[in-house]
Amino acid sequence: MSNASRPRAGAGLSRPEDRTGVHLTLPDIEAAKERLQGVILHTPLVYSQTLSRRGGREVFLKLDNLQTTGSFKLRGAVNRLTLIKARGEGDRVVAASAGNHGQGVAWAATHTGLKAAIVMPRGASITKQLACRGYGADLVLSGQDLTHALEKAQELAAQGYVFIHPFDDPEVVAGQGTLGLEIIEDLPEVDTVILPVGGGGLAAGTALALKERSPRVRIIGVQTAQVPSLAAARERGEPVPVPIRPTLGDGIQVALTGRLTFPYLQKYLDDLILVGETDIAQAILVLLESKKVLAEGAGAVSAAAFLTPLAGVDLGRRVVLVVSGGNIDIPLLERVLVRALLERGRVLNLRVELSDRPGSLGKLALLLGEQEANILHLFHDRLARDLPLDFTRVEVILETRNQEHRDQVIRALEAAGYRVGNKP
Repeated sequence: MSNASRPRAGAGLSRPEDRTGVHLTLPDIEAAKERLQGVILHTPLVYSQTLSRRGGREVFLKLDNLQTTGSFKLRGAVNRLTLIKARGEGDRVVAASAGNHGQGVAWAATHTGLKAAIVMPRGASITKQLACRGYGADLVLSGQDLTHALEKAQELAAQGYVFIHPFDDPEVVAGQGTLGLEIIEDLPEVDTVILPVGGGGLAAGTALALKERSPRVRIIGVQTAQVPSLAAARERGEPVPVPIRPTLGDGIQVALTGRLTFPYLQKYLDDLILVGETDIAQAILVLLESKKVLAEGAGAVSAAAFLTPLAGVDLGRRVVLVVSGGNIDIPLLERVLVRALLERGRVLNLRVELSDRPGSLGKLALLLGEQEANILHLFHDRLARDLPLDFTRVEVILETRNQEHRDQVIRALEAAGYRVGNKP
C-alpha cells in the first residue's frame, strides 16, 4: 500500500488535450443528467456515524450500489444507448463484460428498445450471467477471460452491432459523471471525495463534474495494488499495460487505463492511493456491519483507503466515500467475511489434541465457555494417522471479541495442558 502519486493542481480547469480528439465538458455531463432524470436512481448520500467517529470528521457514503443494476455502470450505459436510439445509429448493441458493465447495457437496451448481446468469459459468475439474461439480453459465453470475450464482441460489432465500451467512450463517461453532480447537489460543502479507479470512466466523469462545479474539492482515486494501471500510467505519462493479478476488486481489475479518460484523470485527480487485499476485505466487513451496506470489492476500495492508508490524513471536515457497486457473489462474500473476522481477531480457528476418554470433549467445551468463547463449528477426528491411538483431535472455530480475547483463550487452553495448534 502506498501513495502512487502526489497531488496535481486542479486550478485553471482548462480543457485537457486528450489523444483521441474528443473533448468532454461539464455541459455534456449536465445534458446526460437530464437524459437520465426519472430513468435511473438519484442514489442516496448517507452519513456514517462509525466511519465519522473513526476518522474524526463527517463521513458520507454515496450509495450507487443501490442503483437498479447494483452498480454505477447503469449511468453510462443508459446515456450512451439513449443517444444511439435518438440518432438512429442502430438497433443492436454489444458489450464485453465480466459483470457490472454487461448488466448496465442489458438493462439500458431493454429500456430503450434496443437488442443487446453481452459477451462474457465462460468462467463468469453464474449470478451475473443470470442477471444479464434477466435484464433481457442475449448472453454469449466466449473464451476464458475478458480479452477473449472482447475479441468476440468485436466480431459481433463487425456484423452490425454497435460496440459499447465500458469506459473509453465520451458518452459513457458523461453518464458516469452524473454521480459527481449528485454529490455536489446533495452536499455542496464537501471537502474530499474518494472514489475507485479502474479504466477511469467513473473517476474521470465524476472528477470533472466536481472540479468544474467546485474547484476546491479534493478528489482522491483508489486502485487495488494488485492491478495499479493508473499508477503506472501516471509514472509513464501515458497509459501502459500492467499485469493482471487476482483481486477482490475485480470491478477495477483493468490492465490499461483508458486513452480517453487518462488526460482527465491527470488533470482532475489530486491524488491516487493503492490498497491491499486485506484492506478491501476489512472495508467490506466494516460497511456491512456498521451501516448494513453490501459492497463488492471494487465498491469498498474507497472505504479501504479511508480506513488504512489515509487514516490520520487531513481530508477536511466532510468526506464522501463512493460505494460504486454491490454485486458480490454470496459464496465469495462468505469467504471474505470469515477472512476479515479472522484478521480482526473476531474468529479463532484452532486444533486441540485430547486424551480419548469419556468427558474429555465436555471439559474442553466447559473451559471454552468459561473464557466466553462461542463455539461456531466443531469437528471431532479420531482417525488421524499422525495421532496416538489414545488421542483424538478437535478442530474448532470460535467467535471471539478481539485479538486480546483470542490470545486469552489460547493461553487458557495451554495453561490447562492442552496442545494447541494451527493458530492463525
